[in-house]
Formats: sequence, structure tokens, C-alpha cells
Amino acid sequence: MIPKVTQETIDLGDGRTITIETGKLAKQADGSVVVRCGDCMLLATAVSARTSNPGVDFLPLTVDYREKFAAAGRFPGGFFKREARPSDSEVLTMRLVDRVLRPLFPDDYHAETQVMIQLMSHDENVMPDALAGLAASAALAVSDIPFYNLISEVRVARIDGKLVINPSRAALEHSDIDMMIGASMDSVAMVEGEMKEISEAEMVEAIKFAHEAIKVQILAQQRLRGAVGSPAYRTYEGEVEDEAVYKKIKEAAYDKCYAIAQEASGKSERGEKFAAVKEECKALFSEEEYAENSDLSGLVGKYFYKTNKEAVRNVILEKGLRLDGRKTTEIRPIWCETDYLPSVHGSSLFTRGETQALATVTLGTSREANIIDNASEQGEEKFYLHYNFPPFSTGEAKPLRGTSRREVGHGNLAQRALKNMIPTDCPYTIRVVSEVLESNGSSSMATVCAGTMALMDAGVQMVKPVSGIAMGLITDGQKFAVLSDILGDEDHLGDMDFKVTGTKDGITACQMDIKIDGLRYDIMERALEQAREGRMHILGKITETIATPREDVKKHAPKIIMRTIPGNFIGALIGPGGKVIQELQKTTGTTIVINEVDEQGVVEILGTDPDGIAAVLAKIDSIIFKPEVGEAYEVKVIKMLDFGAVVEYTKAPGNEVLLHVSELAWERTENVSDVVNMGDVFMVKYLGIDPKTKKEKVSRKQLLPRPPREDKKETPKG
Repeated sequence: MIPKVTQETIDLGDGRTITIETGKLAKQADGSVVVRCGDCMLLATAVSARTSNPGVDFLPLTVDYREKFAAAGRFPGGFFKREARPSDSEVLTMRLVDRVLRPLFPDDYHAETQVMIQLMSHDENVMPDALAGLAASAALAVSDIPFYNLISEVRVARIDGKLVINPSRAALEHSDIDMMIGASMDSVAMVEGEMKEISEAEMVEAIKFAHEAIKVQILAQQRLRGAVGSPAYRTYEGEVEDEAVYKKIKEAAYDKCYAIAQEASGKSERGEKFAAVKEECKALFSEEEYAENSDLSGLVGKYFYKTNKEAVRNVILEKGLRLDGRKTTEIRPIWCETDYLPSVHGSSLFTRGETQALATVTLGTSREANIIDNASEQGEEKFYLHYNFPPFSTGEAKPLRGTSRREVGHGNLAQRALKNMIPTDCPYTIRVVSEVLESNGSSSMATVCAGTMALMDAGVQMVKPVSGIAMGLITDGQKFAVLSDILGDEDHLGDMDFKVTGTKDGITACQMDIKIDGLRYDIMERALEQAREGRMHILGKITETIATPREDVKKHAPKIIMRTIPGNFIGALIGPGGKVIQELQKTTGTTIVINEVDEQGVVEILGTDPDGIAAVLAKIDSIIFKPEVGEAYEVKVIKMLDFGAVVEYTKAPGNEVLLHVSELAWERTENVSDVVNMGDVFMVKYLGIDPKTKKEKVSRKQLLPRPPREDKKETPKG
């Protein structure tokens, strides 16, 4: 018997609806729902352990999002024909959901928790990532897991000046805003997206619009929870607390931490001083006390962190001073350099304080495009950016375990910041790689700045240079301080990480994570305005180093020439089994790529030697050369035959035609060699296709003066 299903419907206001149902699938999970919009269906499940692992002082939350290829009626690529490691787009969706859920769990809830979201049915008119946050929260809503503050996420776009919620992928192509917003009923928790140089006011308007749609989706989740009986939240064992220990630690450490926080010290020096105070706190208790209380060591560490955090935040709120001595609006010292690496196509170094990024640019043909092959999206990227964050950048030694979710996310943010400033007619496929060499705050924004300079150094004709900045927030509920260009410690101890990138004329990308409830819109607007001022300062430093793109690519970098040929000549250029194009690449030292677009052949010629490129162009001209009837052309004799001479057009080597003996001269020609010889160059007239032989016909005699006609003598009669 089919079990009872509970369902709620969300009206998007434009004829589309979203349904959430529970009770049919995955009933052994703590909570499970199916979210549907059109033919797109997501299954979301939530499971959390009943007890916490001893010694765990954080929430071990895993958010997983996977797209099943069967959902789109497709086979997975690769040899094994099975879904394997998650794609970058799946990882990015996981991050979008994780970043909203994680801060809204109770601070003392440390049970291992897993939220899994699966695309089970795909609809090409529905982008599933915009439903993933709703699905995750709804699965938690129908469970007994202590997640009290329900959330949802939506995509907001602006198409023809009108804001739209959750547009189709096709409609999104015409939008100048593509933002994902995650929020609770009371406040926005996460923003990420790209824009085409919009203003700060336009961005806030889009966020508010999205938040109103999110509130409707949260109300639907609340109704669904009520319809399934409002499950009682499970009880759990929270963190061990000891007020006496906390008081002792705070009395011993607060003033010392406060003093260190206002000394304007560097990361390493400051870390050593805080560590020394922590050791003093540990020494406040005897070995007997540690032996008697197994929780004491963990409590000392926890209460020192709490005390240190309070002291640092109070220095900022009370004195307007930051850990490195800056005021709230100050940017750290910046120095930049381009053309640092001699052999790459473009490079730059961007250093801001203790954060440094080395960016490289590589130019290629469409063959090097990044292929996207997911269940919900297929295509390619001709501009893409990869971000690497090695452990030495923070002075640590850690094993390398492949590309992390963080690296994927930061690289995607930088890519979105720059992509719309790449000219649409740029012939190259472009790969930017950012190697973070030092990190103490916002290496992703350093990547944007380094990427901009490396692109201009490579000769990519960027529309405008882009800079980026990370903003922070410290607030006690009443007073607040917005921090420009945050340090790593300020990110860790603060209430907001708000990254904004843009040109002199507007915002191109953003990423915001809020760690507190109830961020006011006036604070957000203040942060955006302060970010604009910081971006302009950083942009000035970039343009002092390289103001405009180099006029051309470097000598050792490949030049690319595009040539369009009629589609019926593609086969001739490729040759039997690729013989012609392979030989041409070998002899000219070039790379040749041919793509068929709208029944035309788009030929990309990539090479460093101008003569080699010229030779390829000449060959293409030769292959597609088509003489016009009645026109005269210069030819060269390349073969002698009994019945004529084979000639080739000098402007199209390899393009041959037979000059018949009857077309050599007006006089009767017994031997071809009486008129022309091997290597002779002369003009011929193109006569078109001979109706008898169905072959091309040319004539030499047609361009020569015709001899006078002799009158016929009359024959006398009889």
C-alpha cells in the first residue's frame, strides 16, 4: 500500500509552482522530502547521529549534492559509465547550501549530521541548484533534528529591467544579474553571484526581492512541518560548561589579550603572544585538577578562545583599532608586478599585506575549452580560472588531498568576477591559474587582482580592469564596525565575510557569508559603499602597475588568426584521413582547429611564427580559391602533356587546371612545347565549365590578339 503523502505548494506568482512532499521516499532517514518544479525533482534527506563523538567541539556537518545522469536520460561520460567524483558545479551547489545551514544549527550541537540532495528528474527549464537549499531545509523541517531556524535559497535575475525568481537557463542568458540568495525568515545569510557592472543600490534591491520570495518558501516549510505533526526536537547533550573555570580564564587573560590586540603586530608575532597567554591559562590549573576533570583541558582552550575573541572585538568596537593597527577603512600596503615569469603567456604578482597571489595566463584554441558535461548542463567554457591554495601559504605542513571544495569555490568566484570583462570577440581560449603563495585574509580577492593584471600582461584586451576586496563586520547588537580588507583572524572572529569585485563602473561579482542572525540592510549598504571605496583604491594600485592591456601578445605566446571558409571546403582543408591539415601543421609549426558553425567552417590558426601562419592562410586561400568566368589569372606550368599543359594559379598554389592544346594559341599547335614550357608564367582567361567535358576550362589564346581572318577565294564554276 502506498503510504500517506503530505504535500505543500509554493506559488511563484508567474504560473509556476514548487511542491514539497514527504512520507513516500527514504522513510528511514530522520527527514526526507521530494521537491518538484515542472519535471525537475530533487530528493533531500537529513540524518544526524543521536550522540556526539567525545572531544568534538564543532558541528561535523556534510552537505552532499549529486546529479544523476539518468535524471536527464543520459549516460555518464568516462570509461566506467558510473557517476564518480562530484563535478565542480555539484561542489559549488554543496557549498551554497552548507554556508546557509551551518551557522544556523545550535552552537553546542556537535552530532555528526549529513544532508544529501539528489537530482532524480531533470527539466531543462528548471535550474536545480536554486531548489537545493529549499530541499535541504525542508528535509530538516520534517525531522526531529534541532534545526530551529528554517531557511531557503533562490536565484534572482534581472531580465529586461525586471527582477525574476528562479529563471530558466535560457532566460538567464539575457540577464545582467545572476545571484543566489540564502536566508532565514529574519535575515539574509548568504549571497553569491555575478553581475554586469551593477550599482550597490541595484544589488541591495535584488537581495531584498529575493528575500521576500524566500519568506514564502519558509512559510510553506512551516506548514509542512505542522502537517506531519510538528515532530518534537530531540534532546541532546550540549557542551560541558563550568562557570568557575571561565571566570578564572577571563580574569587572567582578557586584559592581556586586549593589550596584544591593540599593539599593531604581524600575524606570526601576534600568534606567538596569544599562544603564550594561552599557556599561562593552562598553568592556572594543577596536574591533579586536570587528572580529576577530564573536560578541563578542553574547557581551558574553549574559554581562552572565547575570551580572546571578546577582547579583540572590543578593541575594534571601542577604539576603532584592528589587530595590525589599521583603522576600519584602511587597506593594507599593496605592491604589484607584471611579466614576472619569462616563459608564460602572461603573469603577475599581487601582494596586499601578508596575502600574495601569483597568476598566470595561458592562451589556446577552442580545442582547449573546458568541457562541461553534467546531467543538468552541457557546454564549454572558453574562459576559466583555477585557484590553488597550498598549505605553505599559511605556514603549515599538510598532505595534499586533491582540489578542496574551498579551492573550487574561490576559483569560481574569481572567474565570475573577470569573465564578463573578457571581450566577446576574443579568439582565444584563456586559462588563468592563481597560485596563492601567502595568505592572511582574502586570497580570492588577491586572485581577482592578480588575474586582471596577468590578463592585461598577456595582451588580452579586457573591457575594463577588475579589483576585489573582502569586508568584515564586528557587532555586539548595538554598536558595529565594518572592516575593509579583513585579516584571516578578523574573518575567523568576525560576524561577516563579504567579498565584492568590480570595475570603476560597477559590481561584477560578490560572495557574502553572515555568521549572525538579523543583519540589518543599513549595515549591508554601509559595507557595500565602504567596499566600493576600497575597490577604487586597489584598482588605482593595479592601474599604476599596468594601466591598459598590452597591444599584442608576447613574442613567445601564440598568435591566433580566425578565418571563415565555406562549409563545402572543410573536407578539402582536412584532406583524406586528415592528411592535408596534419601535413600543414607539421610544416608550418602551427595548430589548426576547424569548427563547423552555421554551415560555415571557422578555422583557428594558432602559432608563434608569423611566416607559418601566413603559409596556412595562403593554403586556405588556395583551397577555397574560385575563379570567376571572364576574369584573367596568372598561372604557372607545372606539367607538360601531349594534349596540353597543367597549370596552377600563382595566387592559389595547388589549385590546378588543364590548359588544352587548342587554347594555347590562335594558330594550329602541333606540339605543346612549341608554345609553352615547364615553369613558364603567363596569363589565362577563365571560361568556366566546359559543357562537353564538365571540367574547368581556361584559355591563353583568348588574351592574345586574334590574327586577321583570310578571305576565302571563290572557286570558278564548271
